[in-house]
Amino acid sequence: MSTATYPLPRRRTRQVQVGKLLIGGDATITVQSMTKVPTHDVDAVIKQIDDVQAAGCDIIRLGIPDKKAALALTEIKKRARIPIVADIHFDHELALIAIDAGVDKLRLNPGNIKKPEFVKKIVESAAAAKIPIRIGVNNGSIPHELRDKYPFTPDGNADALVECALSHVTILEELGFQDIVVSLKASDIITTVLAYRKMAAIRDYPLHIGITEAGLAPTGLIRSAVGIGQLLAEGIGDTLRVSLTGDPVAEVEAGWSILQSLNMRPGGIIITSCPTCARCDINLEAITLELTRKTEATGRKLRAAGKSLHVAVMGCEVNGPGEARDAEIGIAGGMHSGLLMKNGQIIARIKEADFVSRLLEEIEIETASIVLVSQ
Repeated sequence: MSTATYPLPRRRTRQVQVGKLLIGGDATITVQSMTKVPTHDVDAVIKQIDDVQAAGCDIIRLGIPDKKAALALTEIKKRARIPIVADIHFDHELALIAIDAGVDKLRLNPGNIKKPEFVKKIVESAAAAKIPIRIGVNNGSIPHELRDKYPFTPDGNADALVECALSHVTILEELGFQDIVVSLKASDIITTVLAYRKMAAIRDYPLHIGITEAGLAPTGLIRSAVGIGQLLAEGIGDTLRVSLTGDPVAEVEAGWSILQSLNMRPGGIIITSCPTCARCDINLEAITLELTRKTEATGRKLRAAGKSLHVAVMGCEVNGPGEARDAEIGIAGGMHSGLLMKNGQIIARIKEADFVSRLLEEIEIETASIVLVSQ
């Protein structure tokens, strides 16, 4: 059962604590999402939190648009099992209510709070509660004066994002507060990458990365993977969110897939399957789809335990034996049959009709102890 990671160069940042988790420094890169139901509907919120947690979400953010939502945080915090971030704009009283409710982190842009004394109250309360503040700047919320100052190019937009974020960061720094996380997101990938590079060069705060308004899957998944993956490969990024239109569980699954693809975090069942060609004599697409569907629950339990299992489903004799040998469990397909391999050794020759059932049997054997521990 694989638990290995292969570290890419990692930018060393300050470290902040969010609940029992750490962000930054050498801490594990965390996966975040956001609830997408009204925050005052406590039962619906808890249902979504439980769903994303089961999928591997580490930290969940809740929008707090009004006092009704803020007051619901006390009950939500009691029932939630992962750290809660309160996303607040404009109204300092909502931030104070959220802190009193015991949230683990604020997302706040102090520059849009009406008065400096209100910002000071928030910062003093956050410091006393030992919770960090994320400065979250999006391209869509850049003030007009900064839009006019810089050219409308990816590089110019990145400069505007950085200056906007720094203006908010400076407010906190001048109040002696440095438990800060920063995000600078745009829907344009190049703008986003440039903005994070620029910020990483001038401050050592941990960075929350993502492509904002990425859209629906599959386009949103591709855009997020390209942008987030590039930053992570450069060592930039301490926590991430894949921002998709739709179910937050899909955001979490995508975030994990990105980290797994870079060997940055183990967890779940990783299925390798060939693209097929004229040499393939098995219905590999149907086999892989069925196997993927039937291993979802086990994969999530493995993810919760921080364990990975590599399963290969290959269609012919060219790459099949090698890929199946490299996986912990694999099939090297032939003429309506195939070799079943485990940890590099051939253990049986089986018929195509038995591929899924035999793979599931071997997966169950490999994961039984881990699944029992996670339950």
